Amino acid sequence: MDDQGYQDLGCFGSPNIKTPNLDRMAAEGMKFTDFYAAASVCSPSRAALLTGCYPPRVGITKVLFPRDTIGLNPEEITIADILKTQGYATTCIGKWHLGHLPEFLPTSNGFDSYFGVPYSNDMDRVKGKKKGLDQSWKEKDFSLWNVPLMRDERVVERPAKQTTLVERYTNEAVRFIEKHQDRPFFLYLPHTMPHIPLFVSDEFYTEDPKQAYRVTIEQIDWSVGRVLKALKDTDVDENTLVVFTSDNGPWLSMKHHGGSALPLRDGKFSTYEGGMREPCIMRWPKRIPAGAVCNEVCGTIDLLPTIATLAGGSAPQDRVIDGKDIWPLMAGQSDARSPHEAFYYYRGTKLQAIRKGPWKLRKAKQTELYNLSADIGEKRNLAEAHPDIVQQLSRLMETFDQDLKRIARPPGRARAGDRT
Repeated sequence: MDDQGYQDLGCFGSPNIKTPNLDRMAAEGMKFTDFYAAASVCSPSRAALLTGCYPPRVGITKVLFPRDTIGLNPEEITIADILKTQGYATTCIGKWHLGHLPEFLPTSNGFDSYFGVPYSNDMDRVKGKKKGLDQSWKEKDFSLWNVPLMRDERVVERPAKQTTLVERYTNEAVRFIEKHQDRPFFLYLPHTMPHIPLFVSDEFYTEDPKQAYRVTIEQIDWSVGRVLKALKDTDVDENTLVVFTSDNGPWLSMKHHGGSALPLRDGKFSTYEGGMREPCIMRWPKRIPAGAVCNEVCGTIDLLPTIATLAGGSAPQDRVIDGKDIWPLMAGQSDARSPHEAFYYYRGTKLQAIRKGPWKLRKAKQTELYNLSADIGEKRNLAEAHPDIVQQLSRLMETFDQDLKRIARPPGRARAGDRT
C-alpha cells in the first residue's frame, strides 16, 4: 500500500475501517507487529523493498518527481531479477515511483510486464486548476492531475482515470494469476492508494469526504479478497506466499484524507515509529502457522533474501545486501529471533535512529531514547537516565553509517536523450 497507517486495518485495531479479507488473511497467516519499511517516504522505501538494501546503499534517498533524471539503477538486482533466473513470470501492477524514464521502469528491473502509474498520483498537477481534496472527492474530479497510466513503456491513458485504478489493477492481477497458474509467478501489486488524492470506484463511493479514507481502504480490502480468491480458484493457493504491507506511515497533515498510526508516534516523513513501522500480514497455507503473531524486528529489506532462498536461489553474493533471511520467523519456529543486531532508520542520507532490542535511540533535533517494549508511543525520553545505552547505540549508528556510505552504490542516471 501507499501511505497506509499502522492502525488502518481491523486486525491492527482500526475502530472504524472494516477489512474482513485482510482480517481473515491474518487469521489464516501471521501478523507482524514490529515490521519496518526502510524509509518514511515512497521512492526510498520501494527501492529498499525490491533490492533488500537500506536506501542510501542504492542511491535512492529522496522522493522522485517527473523532473528527476535518476532512478533505480538497472545494475541493481531486484526480487524480480532473482525470480526470473528461477523461471518465474514477473509483473508489476500499480505505482512504481523508482524512475519514470525508460531505463528505470519495471521492465528494465526484472519485470516481464508493467501496468500502472510511474510516480505518485498527486504529481503532474495541472496548472491553473485549484481545488481542495474534499471538492475533488465530491466531484470525482481526477482531471486536476495529468498522471500517466502506462503499459510496459507506453502511456496508454493520460490523465489516468483514478476512480478506476484499484479495480483495474485488481483485474490485471487476477488475469496474471489465471494466465500463469501452471508456472511459478511473482506478482508485485503496489496500489496507488491510499496516497492522496483519494479515489474509489462508484461501488465504494460516498459523498462524505470525511469517509473517503475509510472507503478507500475498504476497496483495497476488496482487492485483496479478489486476489486471494483467484489463488484458490486456480488451485495455487497452498503453493503461494502472500505478503501485505505499506511503504510508509500515514500522511497525517491530510487529516481525514490520511490514516492513523496509533498507538505509534507521528507518521509519514518521520523516523518516529509511525513513519516506518508498518502493518504486515503474511499468509502461506500449511507453511506459515495460522493465527500467529510475530513480535520480532524485521522489515521489507528482508523480503529479497527470504524469497530468493524459498525460490531455490540466493541473495546476490557480489554486493552488500542489508536484509536477512527471516523464514524461521515466518515459519513460527519456537526459537526464532530477529536476525538483525540492530535496525537503522534513515531519513534521506542521514541516519537518524537505531533500534536494538527494545531500545530505540533517535538523534535528530535532540537525543531521544525510548524503551519500545514499555513505551510504544515514544512518549518518555529516557536518554538522561541511561547514558550508557545512548553511548552504545551512538557508536553502533556511527560505525554502520560510515560502513554503508563507504560502499554505497550510485542510482541510475538517464542517458542524454532520455531526459524528458
